[in-house]
Amino acid sequence: MRQKVVASCIAVLCGIGAAAQTPASGAPSQAPVAESVQQGHELYLKYSCYACHGYDGHGGAGARLVPLAITEARFTAYVRNPRGRMPPYTDRVLSDAQLADLLAYIKSLPASPPADQIPLLSRMMAAGK
Repeated sequence: MRQKVVASCIAVLCGIGAAAQTPASGAPSQAPVAESVQQGHELYLKYSCYACHGYDGHGGAGARLVPLAITEARFTAYVRNPRGRMPPYTDRVLSDAQLADLLAYIKSLPASPPADQIPLLSRMMAAGK
């Protein structure tokens, strides 16, 4: 118990804890995760990402997005210069900060279930179709 208290105090003093998230001006240094996810959701709808990737990110005309194991830098590079039929989204369309919010939203989506756990597909697989 004492070690946890000491570790927490050191974290706060070194600027790692919650106190470090608010600079002297009182404004948060970064948007809270929930806010980034919400802003990303709004961008996902505004730019019609759902039209190809589905509302849940499970794909369709576009690639499946969940789970998306990619860094923010790689995500930004891909969205700026995609392969295939996806249109590029330059920094004149979406800023790097907006792409970070979009990625936060995509990463918040639940992963696609395995095919054998989708009722219709599992019945088809069992029937040998």
